[in-house]
Amino acid sequence: MACAGEGDHMTTGVELRGSDEDTYIAIMAPRAGKSSALAIPIAMAAPGALLLTSNKSDVYMATYTARQRVGEGWVFDTQAVAQTVRSMWWDMLAEGETLERAERLASHFTNQISSESADPFWSQSANDLLVGFFRAAWHDGASIKDVMKWVADPQEKAPLRILHQYEPVLAEQVEGSINIAEETQSGIYQNARTALSGLRDEKVLAWVMPDKNTERFDPEEFSLTRDTLYLLSKKGGPASAVVAALADATFTSASETGERHGGRLPEPMRAVLDEAANICKIGDLPDLYSHLGSRGITPYVILQSYRQGVKAWGEVGMDSMWGAATKKVIGAGVDDPRFVADIATLIGKHTVHRGSYSKSRDGGSQSWSEQREDIREASDIRAMPKGTALLLSTGMRIAQIQLRPWCEEESLAHIGPQKKAEEAAITQRAVAAHETLKAARRAR
Repeated sequence: MACAGEGDHMTTGVELRGSDEDTYIAIMAPRAGKSSALAIPIAMAAPGALLLTSNKSDVYMATYTARQRVGEGWVFDTQAVAQTVRSMWWDMLAEGETLERAERLASHFTNQISSESADPFWSQSANDLLVGFFRAAWHDGASIKDVMKWVADPQEKAPLRILHQYEPVLAEQVEGSINIAEETQSGIYQNARTALSGLRDEKVLAWVMPDKNTERFDPEEFSLTRDTLYLLSKKGGPASAVVAALADATFTSASETGERHGGRLPEPMRAVLDEAANICKIGDLPDLYSHLGSRGITPYVILQSYRQGVKAWGEVGMDSMWGAATKKVIGAGVDDPRFVADIATLIGKHTVHRGSYSKSRDGGSQSWSEQREDIREASDIRAMPKGTALLLSTGMRIAQIQLRPWCEEESLAHIGPQKKAEEAAITQRAVAAHETLKAARRAR
């Protein structure tokens, strides 16, 4: 099945497209067409379920109305990017159903406190503690608020009692993080609290707490629908851990659903991860890239630079994801000298015939020599005009393409009025929210 989101070959004018078995990475500077020429056309052509992450409302505004006509629109907007009224909740602790899933859930939070320069003991110990608490909460039917209380009080023995009843081996490991020297125990618990700090905000917490008045989002059902899940977050940090956790839960459930349907989803699920390094930093995303396409899950990671990916996943991780991506799009404004030099090397060299003429008393002579020169110099790659890009496709030579923004596509002309209407609605909600805030300040 063809995918949108690439462009026209600049030499021949032929339209170039990938497939829903490909995996994609795009590296483009801000204002170079990431949303208009990639995210929005890709989203509008999605044949099945669609997952979108963004730190802005532009993609949401352009696609929400159209996608609602083919399925339900789920908006997870903990930081009011689109000023939406909360109409859903996600049972985050359902991920504690198995030890493996509990470990993945905990990792999204402890990824926020780990770094290459920090002692891994503290983040790993905090991770082990959270895994135990998530499992205990799942066994006991507790809520994430209960987990927050357990993390706040090292003297609380409820999670240990629950684990000793259901998982004695895990209980002993968690007990090792509790019944230790007070100073060490304090450090472990403080790191666990810091990892969960994004949930201190009641407005964020409400999105992952049971609510009889709103619909529950089920990642397992999602992958077999034509629904759209918008994961919106203004920035990285603790709050983005919840976004990463929900995206990962959706990936995991989709993979398991695919296994029950002969190894891949009946209809491909697309995942457009704009600003993935900031707001959707799934720790093992580079490893997932090697097999998501074969399971009917088509990921598009969109970054501002290669170094941004290195910062999020490390040199090895980013190199691995870059190597596993079968389609790579490099847009305008890439300023990393090392990266553009590497791309120039991949483009290759060509033979240039140069003539020289020498003059003497006996007359003149002309000679020819062959030289190998870069087809495209690094400076030329950096200076590519907006609206163009380089396409690296597995098994093919690099091609320069003209991107196809949605506003130039006749088939997507309906987006314009819908986008304007949604923009007006967001503005209206933002003004109303500000007026409410001002009234609350006056009432103090």
